[in-house]
Amino acid sequence: MCPTSIQIDVVIPTHTKYLDLIGSIGERVVKELDGFAGDREALAYQLNLVLTEAAANVIKHAHDAASKDKVRVTIQLLDDTLTLKVYDHGQGFDLDTVPSPDFAAAPESGMGLFLIRSVMDKVSYTRQADYNVLELVKYLK
Repeated sequence: MCPTSIQIDVVIPTHTKYLDLIGSIGERVVKELDGFAGDREALAYQLNLVLTEAAANVIKHAHDAASKDKVRVTIQLLDDTLTLKVYDHGQGFDLDTVPSPDFAAAPESGMGLFLIRSVMDKVSYTRQADYNVLELVKYLK
């Protein structure tokens, strides 16, 4: 059980030099989980991975000259549910049409969403009025 309540809201420029910062915030959150009985090291790695991949995807795919130059990331822990949200102002995409990677071809890229889906318990992507939200949920019990 994780009785700690955490709410973090971070806005970074769309530059790859900030990816390490976003990943390390995920790791730091794990250190603050009171009463978490699971593997902290594995969870810290997973949060670093998914936050870095999600932010990298925004920088690579959603950022263009016409978009806003920021990525917003929120992290919320409530009732043993860790919810990560990544907001962008790009064109958006249909999460259900993203194909699984071709492992036989040893892809150099295109693994981000596959990794995110593999690690998280729930993944959704929605388009709001003028922004997109990638929502990632991890159940901690």
